[in-house]
Parts: sequence; C-alpha cells; structure tokens
Amino acid sequence: MAEDAIVVDESLGSETLLDLRSLSVTYQTDQGPVPAVRGVDLTVRRGEVVGVAGESGCGKSTLASTVLRLQPATATVTGEVLVSGADVITMRWGELRALRWAGASIVFQGALHALNPVQSVGAQIGEPIRIHEPGIEDSEVTARISELLQQVGLSPSRAAMYPHQLSGGQRQRVMIAMALACRPALIVADEPTTALDVMVQAQVLGVLEKLVKDLDVGMMIISHDLSVLASSCDRIVVMYAGRVVEEGPAHAVFDRALHPYTAALSAAFPRVGDPAARFAPAGLAGDPPDPTSRPPGCSFAPRCPLAIEACREAEPELREIEPGRWAACIRVGEP
Repeated sequence: MAEDAIVVDESLGSETLLDLRSLSVTYQTDQGPVPAVRGVDLTVRRGEVVGVAGESGCGKSTLASTVLRLQPATATVTGEVLVSGADVITMRWGELRALRWAGASIVFQGALHALNPVQSVGAQIGEPIRIHEPGIEDSEVTARISELLQQVGLSPSRAAMYPHQLSGGQRQRVMIAMALACRPALIVADEPTTALDVMVQAQVLGVLEKLVKDLDVGMMIISHDLSVLASSCDRIVVMYAGRVVEEGPAHAVFDRALHPYTAALSAAFPRVGDPAARFAPAGLAGDPPDPTSRPPGCSFAPRCPLAIEACREAEPELREIEPGRWAACIRVGEP
C-alpha cells in the first residue's frame, strides 16, 4: 500500500465526515494524569455545522486538536477519531500528512499569532497548495489564491499584504482561506471569532455559514459563546468537565436547555429586547472542577442549583430525553 493511502471504513455513511467514538484524552504531567476529554461521541456530516460549547477548561480545544492528531506527545488518546472513515489515531504518518489540509483543516483562534509575520498572506495561502499538489503551475496557484480570497470576501489584491497590514477580521478571513486551500471536506474552527468585535464577528460567521452551504463541506465550530453557536450552527454539543452534557438542534438547545449547565450558559448572554436579561443578568458562580480532583457523582453538582444528594452518588449517563435531544442529568424530565 502507498505511504499516503488512507483506508476508509465503508461502514460509515459517505455523508459522515467526522465520527468521534468514546474519545478520551489524558495528559501526563509531573503532578499525575490529567483527563481532559472523557468518553465523547460526536458526528459531523457533510453540509452541517456542529457547535461545541463550554467554559474554558471543559475540553473543547483538546477535542479540536485531536481531530488531526495535533495533541502533544504527553497525551494518551483512546477511542476512535474517524475522519471520512479513516482512524486518525492509528494511521501512519504518511496517511496523516495526506489527510491534513487536503482532507480536513483547522482554523485557529488568534490569526495574528497563527500567521507568519514575514510572509505575505498570499504566500501563506499558496504554501499548502504547492505542498499537496507538487508540480502545479505558478499561474494556477495565483488563480487559486485569488479565488480563495474572493470566497472569504476579500479583494485578490490583499494577497500581497502582510498580516500586520490587515484588520483582525481580515486576518481571520485569511485563516479561513488557508483552511480551504486544499479543498478539504471537513473544517474545524477553534474559537474563530473570540478576538473580534460584534460586527466583524457576525461577518466572519456569515462567511463560514455560506462556505459550508456553497462548498458542501462539514464544519465543527468551538466557542464559549452559546449565542454565537445558536445563530450559526445546525446542532450544538455542550461540554462540561471533559464530557458531553447536552446535545440537540441549535435553537432548541439555546432557547430551551435541558441541562442546568446549558441553561446557565444561555442565560449568561443577555438577549436584546429582553427586560429580564437586562435588569437581572444571570451568571454562574465558581469554576469547572480541577480535572485531577473531580467531585464524586455529577461534576456539575457543586455549582448546580437543582442538585440533590443522588447527584453526588453517580455520574449521570448521556441519554435521549426526547427525539434528537440528549442530556446527562438525572433531574431532566422530572414533573
């Protein structure tokens, strides 16, 4: 078999681009093992945008890095990470190299830090094209760069500029263009709008939504802002303490949360025109638990206003509460 050949699992439907199965990631540190992701199942299909929400420290970015095996060498990964049917965790280096950029790509947060300050943005967009398509003519690379910039709403003339000459929103669009350079089927966007103001954030999200529909790709967007995900995603997965605690259609999760943690996340972002949110802003006291010393039972119980003694006895399983709605809480569905 050729070094860069990728074996595809035919049991997966052709529309499923990402399939995480019982994924767990543990970092080995001097203080002992730190479990960052614990038994996560998640799918992304072609033409679909899936959002992953949660506070800092809930395992979102670890999840994103594991999709293309970008986690540090100190991480121990169990479970399966299937990208277009190929298991990223077990594939050889040549297969992984072929998959990155061309099969799946990542848009990182903080474009100013991710871009090379001494190269023009056009050169940086063109680099993965030249690597993955050896022998391609310079004229074709130039045409592809212009096409990609136009797809993300930038003038082709921006290709000659350097990162510091562009605004924050323009740099983020360049990152998106780079992610699309080799025409991947799957895009993972890790906090793509965190450093942007509200207006630019809306523009960048609009670009991402349009690209998913126009190019028929799949996308996973990671954010702490549930309202952002509700406006741009088809489904939302909410994580807490390394586990999925709720999953469902985006607006249903945002407007009618099942899990108390999701409800707290939703209430943390005031809604325009809602007097209750204006005069009584909600929040959530405390922080997610230290991964090395989680409390017994439900990890959210110490912060949960609905917790009862049974919540501290066993960690609740993620279960389907109603069609398409999943939650890990023993009190969901109580009269």
